[in-house]
Amino acid sequence: MNRTHRWTAAPALALLGALLLGTPAVAAPVTDTGTTRAQGLRAADAPKLSRAEEIRRAKVWLTANNGKPVPYSQKETWSDGYRQDCSGYASMALRLPKSGPNTVALKNDGWTKAIKMSELRQGDLVIKANSSDPDHRHVVIFDSWDNGKHTSYHAYEQAGGVGTRHTSHTYGLKDGDNYHAYRPVNLTD
Repeated sequence: MNRTHRWTAAPALALLGALLLGTPAVAAPVTDTGTTRAQGLRAADAPKLSRAEEIRRAKVWLTANNGKPVPYSQKETWSDGYRQDCSGYASMALRLPKSGPNTVALKNDGWTKAIKMSELRQGDLVIKANSSDPDHRHVVIFDSWDNGKHTSYHAYEQAGGVGTRHTSHTYGLKDGDNYHAYRPVNLTD
């Protein structure tokens, strides 16, 4: 570029820079709904599967870490592409799009439908999604009632400090604990 063109281009570049830097960017309003719409995940994208297949998939993470449970993490994804938190685990078991909807989205974005706790069947979810603090939201995969009185049940979960486990819970059975039962819409039976 010769000297004349350089001096002609310099003011144009300065003007362009001033326009770009002097005009604030206008961002769309952001409402954090706790969902995964931004990731482009849709319930219609979830393949159908049986409850038996869901439970078989849930059991994989119990020993997927060289014979140990997959460790819990809200930031990491496991080698299968799913987040290592509770909703990532439920998403993996249900074969939802990777890395999976979060806990609030599992409840609110068409992935599940509300049912009564007394209607729980193997593979249904028990979700606490209405906390404003993400550290106090949780989802477990119902397995079976522990007794005929339905005072506790066994569930698969991904929990902080322990990772994947199959354990007894009373979530949703005590008034005011904010856990509720949901049936995944992609289950075929």
